[in-house]
Amino acid sequence: MPLFFAYFYDFIHCDKITVFLSDSEIYHALFSFLQPKTANFARQHTQRKMRLNKISIINYKNIRAANLAFSPKVNCFIGSNGEGKTNLLDAVYYLSFCHSSFTNMDSQVMTHGEDFFVLEGDYETDDGSEENIYAGMKRGRHKHFRRNKKDYKKFSEHIGRVPLIFVSPSDTILVDGGGEERRRLMDVVIAQYDHRYIDALNRYNKALQQRNALLRQEQEPDAMLMQLWEEEMAAQGEAVYARRDAFVRELVPVFQEIYRHISGERETVSLRYVSHAQRGPLLDVIRRDAHRDRAVGYSLHGIHRDDLEMLIGDYPMKREGSQGQTKTYVLALKLAQFDFLRRTASNTAPLLLLDDIFDKLDARRVEQIVDLVSGDKYGQIFITDTNRDHLDKILRHSRQDYKLFDVQGGEIEERERGHV
Repeated sequence: MPLFFAYFYDFIHCDKITVFLSDSEIYHALFSFLQPKTANFARQHTQRKMRLNKISIINYKNIRAANLAFSPKVNCFIGSNGEGKTNLLDAVYYLSFCHSSFTNMDSQVMTHGEDFFVLEGDYETDDGSEENIYAGMKRGRHKHFRRNKKDYKKFSEHIGRVPLIFVSPSDTILVDGGGEERRRLMDVVIAQYDHRYIDALNRYNKALQQRNALLRQEQEPDAMLMQLWEEEMAAQGEAVYARRDAFVRELVPVFQEIYRHISGERETVSLRYVSHAQRGPLLDVIRRDAHRDRAVGYSLHGIHRDDLEMLIGDYPMKREGSQGQTKTYVLALKLAQFDFLRRTASNTAPLLLLDDIFDKLDARRVEQIVDLVSGDKYGQIFITDTNRDHLDKILRHSRQDYKLFDVQGGEIEERERGHV
């Protein structure tokens, strides 16, 4: 065996590797050659799974009180529309992101007629780590968000502690809505593993607001201040762009493979990242139409205009996609995000929330989705449906521990538990 590859064999299989570390040339060559491979090897063998063991809910939307213990694998919630299934998933989402999936206004998540809400979750990873997350607020007061009984100084410090992907019917807005929805899709995932991204994005948005304020002034803006905020926009915008670009490049092949699986390889889809940062140095791009910016009173160029082009074949999904194709596209995108976090980012399998995902899908697509999410790599799953048949299919395929809950009028009751 050649010396170089003999060292590789020892590096992977032996506890003691100091034999060859003294030879700096060989070590550095080996490390640069194997770094991606050994990093992937380490990720595969140290990957954690996060699970939510218990949740307590008081006055959250139509759920006045609930104390629930969950299965470490599959948790199914069945009930008619409007009974509270989505609200339960949203409460789980809140404990990961410090706000509801549907609104940033905390006053809107309180049960009507009540003046406070409380959420508390007990989490555990398969390496034995435990987390207690608490969120609570009284109407008209600031909310409290605590990890292990200690308040956060900034809510952004919590993002990524409990990685989570939420798939809901409203996600079709990613296809049908404006660019801000697709930017948020990128932000929600990247923020869960890269807090420098959150900082760069916040700094960019602050600089953008300041530049826009100068543009709206009646008098001629101060040139020095304008230069200051433009340079800040460019510096932070380049950082945001680099992270978004890397994320999309990593995401696309997985997304396309998942879509092919669900659709039975009958359709081809693509996802393209479009940014003003691709047009040249961002500072030059920002300043390119300064007179037009002044005329309209806001910045026409920058990473705040980034977008994702969503295509089926060579045509926009928004224009050509059927309801089933659109839902499949969005679901594949969300499952690819899950895979991205699991493999390359947080190194922890996120919680997966699936809200009424089978509606408007034909039987073949439903079968393929069931086959996908039943795999062991998806860790703990929370899934809602009005149709018990869909849930039974998942339980039969997964052959994992499960619990099934009834949801009626905001009251949630465990009906069944077992191992299929």
